[in-house]
Amino acid sequence: MIKKDTVLALIEEKLTETPEFYLVDLKISNANKIYIEIDHKTNPISINDCIAFSRQVEHNLDREEEDFELEVTSPGLSVPFKVLQQYLKNQGKDVKVMLNTSKTIEGILEEVTEEGIVITNETKKRVEGKKKKIKVNNEFKLPFDEIKETKIIVKFK
Repeated sequence: MIKKDTVLALIEEKLTETPEFYLVDLKISNANKIYIEIDHKTNPISINDCIAFSRQVEHNLDREEEDFELEVTSPGLSVPFKVLQQYLKNQGKDVKVMLNTSKTIEGILEEVTEEGIVITNETKKRVEGKKKKIKVNNEFKLPFDEIKETKIIVKFK
């Protein structure tokens, strides 16, 4: 079986050459199916980016010694964030955060730190003595250990 450390070293070598990319996920099954998920710090991932990482791994592993299947992809829009860099990349965008308590919060990802994130949103609340509801800005400081998953909200204009 192909070792995860071996593949990780090949990916890190490529990441050293291209520091604007980062590794999101690496999985190797018992059947030697290698799944690599990469992303770019600011831009979308192209097919050529995936090909470059695929070649880096494929050309440095010997199929004669051990056969394998390789898939290099970018994280999908519907897939929850897995690493801190994804939060940083999506700062300022609309996200949906599910907490460990199953409560969900939607809003703008305002701030990202090593400890957690800050989400802001606007809601309407009834204020005593007023006929209409008024808009209220809310801020939620969420530590990562309270977050079950975070996903980007795709909006079409």
